[in-house]
Amino acid sequence: MLKSIIIFWILSNCVLTTLLAQSEVTAWETYVDNEKDLAYWQEHYEELSELAEHPFNINTVTKEQLEQLPFLSDRLIENILYYVYKYNPIKSENELWGIEGMDYQTQNLLRQFIYVGEATENKQKLTLKNLLKYNKQELLTRIDIPLNKKAGYAPYPPEELAESPNKKYYGDAFYHNLRYRFQYRNQVFIGFTAEKDAGEPFFKLYNRKGYDFYSAYVFLQDIKQLKTLVAGNYKVSFGYGLVMNTGFSFGKSGNRNNIHRYGSGIGKYTSVNEANYLQGIGATYRLSAKWNLSAWYSFRNQDARVDNLFINSLKTDGYHRLKSDIDKKNTISNHLVGSNLTYNGKYVEYGLTAVYNIFNMPLNPDFRPYNRYYPRGRDFYNMGIFYKFFFHKFIFSGETAVDKQGSLATLSALSYSPSVNTVFTLINRYYDKRYQSIYANAFSENSRIQNEAGIYIGLETNLFSRVKLLCYADFFYFPYRKYQVDKDKTVGMEGVFQLSYSPVNSLSMLIKYGYKNKAKNYTSPSDSKYVIPDIRQRLHYQLTYSPNEQTLLKTVVEYVHSSRWKQSVFHGLALGGTVKTGWKRFPVQAVLSGVWFKTSDYSSRVYMYEPGLLYAFSMTSFYGEGLRMAVNLRYAVNKRLIIQAKWGMTNYSDRDKIGSGAEEIMGNKKYDLQFQARLKW
Repeated sequence: MLKSIIIFWILSNCVLTTLLAQSEVTAWETYVDNEKDLAYWQEHYEELSELAEHPFNINTVTKEQLEQLPFLSDRLIENILYYVYKYNPIKSENELWGIEGMDYQTQNLLRQFIYVGEATENKQKLTLKNLLKYNKQELLTRIDIPLNKKAGYAPYPPEELAESPNKKYYGDAFYHNLRYRFQYRNQVFIGFTAEKDAGEPFFKLYNRKGYDFYSAYVFLQDIKQLKTLVAGNYKVSFGYGLVMNTGFSFGKSGNRNNIHRYGSGIGKYTSVNEANYLQGIGATYRLSAKWNLSAWYSFRNQDARVDNLFINSLKTDGYHRLKSDIDKKNTISNHLVGSNLTYNGKYVEYGLTAVYNIFNMPLNPDFRPYNRYYPRGRDFYNMGIFYKFFFHKFIFSGETAVDKQGSLATLSALSYSPSVNTVFTLINRYYDKRYQSIYANAFSENSRIQNEAGIYIGLETNLFSRVKLLCYADFFYFPYRKYQVDKDKTVGMEGVFQLSYSPVNSLSMLIKYGYKNKAKNYTSPSDSKYVIPDIRQRLHYQLTYSPNEQTLLKTVVEYVHSSRWKQSVFHGLALGGTVKTGWKRFPVQAVLSGVWFKTSDYSSRVYMYEPGLLYAFSMTSFYGEGLRMAVNLRYAVNKRLIIQAKWGMTNYSDRDKIGSGAEEIMGNKKYDLQFQARLKW
């Protein structure tokens, strides 16, 4: 069996195909090293996909637009804007080669987010007539059809459900969402999203109004002195995330280019994530060419587990399928008000952010030794100052924040760039164990911005014109104990060494080694309990071949070595490949992907990216032994209507059931089928 799998894997990556399917943001898979990185990308992949679907005109692109692309450094953004200013209008994407510091890998990514348009855009006035005449609209819908019977949908006797009500889902097994987007130039945006997760009822029981989740917004931008105005669901990100950040925040491996780039302010919320957003109104007003003043207010109901007096825990997964989910739905409310004042000069930028939020009852998590300093109370107040200084080839930036008790969190970064293709980075952080902020989301090892100190040292450089080196080391310290770490004052270390090589534009290779050492609880066979180092090493190799603009083949090999100090060793191996095909005269495009995996246990799991539907991030962790296959088809009926379908199958050879609880599937095969249609006019 293994021999046939490997033969198939080799053949599928050696066959030359003729055309590339749709462009995707697939390079991000190398950023995922752990569960925290995976959570970042799952949450924010939609934002990058939306940017790719609505690219910027390179001849009119702005600094703010380019700063939304995480792979561009501040220095390279300056060079792009200077080149466009000097040689405008750009006639072809091939001119990107003329930009100082532009390498093949960065150019390949940038092409997914730009197009070559007119140098001057039509300046129609913002009137109702023009709004109705010159707009762009999009309607997209997706449905996931179940092909396996899960335990949660099985018929149970009433007496059994009365005893164990969380065995059965309330709704059917279909997933469905609906999205609508309206855009007029780069000034007016209107959006609507509705989503029903698998297992949630539809137009019945507690969802009499249809979908389980609705989201809508009206977003205005760059109208005279008004920089932004939003009503409905929105996101807010200011500074470096120590006070307020419901937007995008990278893990360590994604921060080397944009660690100095602070939050993008107030923006529209387009995701189907049911937790990480604000609801109300927000605006940014230009006081002058360099000063901006922002204010926002939010009120929304939230899911939580409560008793008569306290909020015991916040629920953020968005699922409302079981009785326990319904008992937590919209049980609390939260008011939030915030403001920001920002100065944006040529050599210095700084700002002040303040946020106050209050729940309708006190937050008081069930006490455990590790959560002694978790946020507790009814109201929370945070204030922070962020800054950014430019001095020749140096950039110094950071943020310092305090909560209402005076506890401190601070982050500072220094980078030196002797050339546009080389940058040395030093990041220092200190988050007091008592610091409390509900909406903080910043550079860290922890999932919470508290109880951590650390130093990060990184280097990215082009050794030669076709070779790029990335390496970093992060040393972290936790003053107080953590979840699954019953010991104070533990230390850890993470390091990455990555080389990428493109001998010709059609061929690129990448090899990456990652090492992480963290303390973790361990129980010996004799039931003795220890806190010992838990070490995970990862080796990732990737080969991509694209002999022309229409052809792409990719091969991936990943090996994981997981060990507990002087106790046990676990191994994980995965072989994967992707082939994308299509025909110019026949508007059907296809993607075939497959991966064989074998791991000792969950600690040696492997991560693999899989091309998915639009706005759907498909990176899965595999453990055990098995084979995953997927076929993705895309049919362009015409310029306005596109239909896409994806079928996948995972065959495990080491088990006779998959999953547990209500998600349990009897048998060793798991199938998935998805359909999506997009209409543009």
